[in-house]
Amino acid sequence: MTSLIVTTVTYVIVMTEPTKRQWLVLVARMPAEPARHRMALWRELRRAGAVPLGQAVWAVPDLPAVRPLTERVAALVDAGAGTLLVLSARGFGDRDGDRLKQLYVEAREDEWSEFSADCAKYLAELAKEEALGKYTLAELEEEEQSLDRLRRWYRELRSRDLLGSTVAGDAAGELKQCEEQFSSYAEHVYAALGNADG
Repeated sequence: MTSLIVTTVTYVIVMTEPTKRQWLVLVARMPAEPARHRMALWRELRRAGAVPLGQAVWAVPDLPAVRPLTERVAALVDAGAGTLLVLSARGFGDRDGDRLKQLYVEAREDEWSEFSADCAKYLAELAKEEALGKYTLAELEEEEQSLDRLRRWYRELRSRDLLGSTVAGDAAGELKQCEEQFSSYAEHVYAALGNADG
């Protein structure tokens, strides 16, 4: 005789509060001299998008992309005979976590605003050269170098905008507009040079 065993599986889904963002707080103490070690550390933290919380205290989102930063910072601190303390933080309360995020987002938005302003200057410069009919290879090369600088800056900003600022999309459009205007200017330069040769 065969017996039939029936098994019932019950799944329980526990709904919890969404996880608060985790942050890394870096506390670096460096000797006053030589100053080059402190400056190298400061530049590295700024380049990575860390936000200053106080003297020698910085915060970054705790994401896998940040791990290499902590290694670079540790190497710089060691080279300068300093000390480094890396803490994991969420903030004592919701307000604290929100404040960390606000500081980080504001820093990124300030950078994107500066980038947008430079894109506007670049477009104005191209418009001025077009109005003057200044179609020379030297001017074309200068404008191309300026565009390359904007492209590098855009990549740097994207690499440290770890929380995905909403204004980054606007900046992508502005850079594309700069590229299109440069392309149009380049065509005019080559056309003018072709006519001059003929």
